[in-house]
Amino acid sequence: MATTYDFPSDLLAGQEELHQVRAELSALLKRLPWSVEAVDGFSDDNGWRKVERPASPGWTADEQAEVEKLRQREHELAVFVSCHRFWAEVVAAKRVDARSKLKHTQGS
Repeated sequence: MATTYDFPSDLLAGQEELHQVRAELSALLKRLPWSVEAVDGFSDDNGWRKVERPASPGWTADEQAEVEKLRQREHELAVFVSCHRFWAEVVAAKRVDARSKLKHTQGS
């Protein structure tokens, strides 16, 4: 029978926010130009596959600040979740299973 864990509410909330921040960061990065700095486009077919990129206007200062803010929050939440006091209560051999279950908990 599969083991169930009684995750504390703050750990569940931290994991949920971590999922949300990662989704927001991923969506933002997909919308932004491919290069942080303004660069000309290029085409290179000398490698094992052709690589082409259009010119990139770069990111604005506001876009760079938003990415930095989300990355910082992602880091804070990852540390909070991975270092939470709950993990000390879980037998070492079960921690990987517990962490996996936390990541896939409904609402997370």
